Amino acid sequence: MSTSPNKKVIVIVGPTAVGKTAVAIDVARHYGTEIISADSRQCFRELRIGVARPSDEELHLVRHHFIASHSIHQEVNAGTFEEYALRKAKELFATHDTIVMTGGTGLYIKAFCEGLDEIPEVDADIRAGIISDYEEQGLPWLQQRVQEMDPLFYDKAEIQNPQRLMRALEVITSTGRSVLEYRTGNKAKRDFDIIRIGLELRKEQLHQNINDRVERMFDYGLVDEVRELIAFRDLNALRTVGYSEVFDMLDGSTTLEEAKQQIKVNTRHYAKRQMTWFRKDKEVKWFSSPETMDMITYVEKGND
Repeated sequence: MSTSPNKKVIVIVGPTAVGKTAVAIDVARHYGTEIISADSRQCFRELRIGVARPSDEELHLVRHHFIASHSIHQEVNAGTFEEYALRKAKELFATHDTIVMTGGTGLYIKAFCEGLDEIPEVDADIRAGIISDYEEQGLPWLQQRVQEMDPLFYDKAEIQNPQRLMRALEVITSTGRSVLEYRTGNKAKRDFDIIRIGLELRKEQLHQNINDRVERMFDYGLVDEVRELIAFRDLNALRTVGYSEVFDMLDGSTTLEEAKQQIKVNTRHYAKRQMTWFRKDKEVKWFSSPETMDMITYVEKGND
């Protein structure tokens, strides 16, 4: 139960390219409020095209927060987001009863809604060594090492996600305990109501949206954006779909057309992982139509 029953956050989730930005803007305009982004890449000011940042027109329609708010040279994680978003929500509640949050980074949304488990600090030298070994030996080495040292985590993990794997490896190396042992399942209590809405599309339509978006990215100048960032390619912020593939193309490892196709494939895989994550959240009410008024009616009826 919220201790501030008149304050609420409408959280709009779903896979990439499903149309979250447009719906969030419509909902925010209906309530005369602002949007907190929950995207782990759109927060970096140096990244624009490859992360599908909302357009200048969209940003002008409704004020957004956690968009271009940090540099790729800063470490940004779920804990960073939780602290930022809770502080921003408190500020916005001074003048708004309702706030909209939207994004596809499931862990960030979980951190805001439920909090994060406390995991001990790990030795900086251990972290640096794991990163160095990963950069030298690649994902297969990392997967094998985690499987050997923390098989319980490996069985449940997104084994294509090097950041999660490195985190698990550094925790068990530093503490001797699996990262799973630090997950208590206790949810933080927030002093505002949270209403979670999910957007979904037929797989064929979502894949078409993804393909169209990737083509637009290249039309808008993705290659030039990535070329300007090549000196920073080893930063964690740039180890992501849309940038890794173009770095390979600029290295001469692939052609332009191959890079496009690989981004489309990798984005489809990412969208599938997002849906797997959000489907586990039983608090999410799913909508297969972008009709904003249907969602607002759901919110106004007390989300029964």
